[in-house]
Amino acid sequence: MSEGTLGECRIDCGVNVVGGLEAGRRIAEICLGGLGSVSLAAADTDSSWAFVVTVHTAQPVLACLASQYAGWSLSAEDGKGKKYSVLGSGPARAIGSSEKLFDELGYRDSAPNAVLVLEADCPPPPALVEKVAAACKLKPQHLTFIYAPTSSLAGTVQIAARCLEVALHKAHELHFPLDDIIDGIATAPLPPPAPGFIAAMGRTNDAIIYGGRAQLFVSSGAHEAKRLADNLPSIKSKDYGKPFADIFAAVKGDFYAIDRMLFSPAKVTVTTLKTGESFEAGHIDTAILSRSFA
Repeated sequence: MSEGTLGECRIDCGVNVVGGLEAGRRIAEICLGGLGSVSLAAADTDSSWAFVVTVHTAQPVLACLASQYAGWSLSAEDGKGKKYSVLGSGPARAIGSSEKLFDELGYRDSAPNAVLVLEADCPPPPALVEKVAAACKLKPQHLTFIYAPTSSLAGTVQIAARCLEVALHKAHELHFPLDDIIDGIATAPLPPPAPGFIAAMGRTNDAIIYGGRAQLFVSSGAHEAKRLADNLPSIKSKDYGKPFADIFAAVKGDFYAIDRMLFSPAKVTVTTLKTGESFEAGHIDTAILSRSFA
């Protein structure tokens, strides 16, 4: 932990410090705004990838969409003539981000302090700190920035821990009524870190797309629950079927050229509390996981 030039608190979790699995677990819980729990455990001990990260929240819409989702797009000059661009997650989003999503959620926060999590390999420059402070209507010394690169152990854990968030985001993309999502739990295999950004990004995405499993509990009727289950898994995407790094290379690094329906868990169960019925779709693809993780 260090103090930035404007008085902001900086917490390095994987750049000049090693960080670790526990750091990633705690970052993931911070990203959830304190509204969820994240655990590391062994699942199938006979599997090559036996260890998993599991996320649960009784307030999935607020925890995942209003906090954990990396939806705050920020950029500023770093003071050396280079542009610093990053996506922010965590509770500061609900205070200062201008994302239209918050209008849809009908939710905003106010607080004397704010925390923003950045998937980055260096701390934010002063110009970006000033932007966040102005947006949150706070002094820089009341801001905390937690940062870790995707290739770090902590970064790997906190991104794999978005297995429930992507299910919520996909449900939103499918125009499922978010108020009907009452509870949720999800798990994904813990991918091994990779030294390069592309490989690390590929593995963390594959952990969810080909190995993630989510269960949502909804207040909707059976018809609506089944329709959500049928359309939620990543297999419904036209880009499904190859490791994410290969998909990214095929679109020449244009992230927005990838079908957004790909970003969802591999397997889902939707349970309607109205009738007690559960609907399951998708499957875990261990072959692609092994190609990616190896």
